[in-house]
Amino acid sequence: MISITLREANAFIEKHHRHNGRVQGCKFCVAVADDLDAVHGVAIVGRPVARRLDDGKTAEVTRLCTDGIANGCSFLYSRCARIAKLMGYQKIITYTLATENGASLRASGWQCAPGLRGGGNWNVPGRPRADSRNTGPKRLYYKELR
Repeated sequence: MISITLREANAFIEKHHRHNGRVQGCKFCVAVADDLDAVHGVAIVGRPVARRLDDGKTAEVTRLCTDGIANGCSFLYSRCARIAKLMGYQKIITYTLATENGASLRASGWQCAPGLRGGGNWNVPGRPRADSRNTGPKRLYYKELR
């Protein structure tokens, strides 16, 4: 694991992520790299996107992406939880598309909350936004950091 800047993480995501783009800000970013420091995956952790979950005690993995390196996703999810706990957070969350199986999250000790979340878009007359490719329902995964 190595530290990585938001700019570097966003560049990796824009090159490798199949359905999400860059993010605006973060609390921290980490990367999985090989012995030559070539990056094979990144994770970006920030404040929860959902306002009601932004309680100062919860962190959210807003992006996670690998180039297919074995166990890269579960490694990054585990490290994000460990770092968030060291920073004083009590819980960490993330969302996946309903069509994704969440195996890396479960392997890292995360739990899936019952039901589906979201599914619409954020476009409103007072603040128009472009439609996302990810407007379908999502699953919420979480890990208590006690």
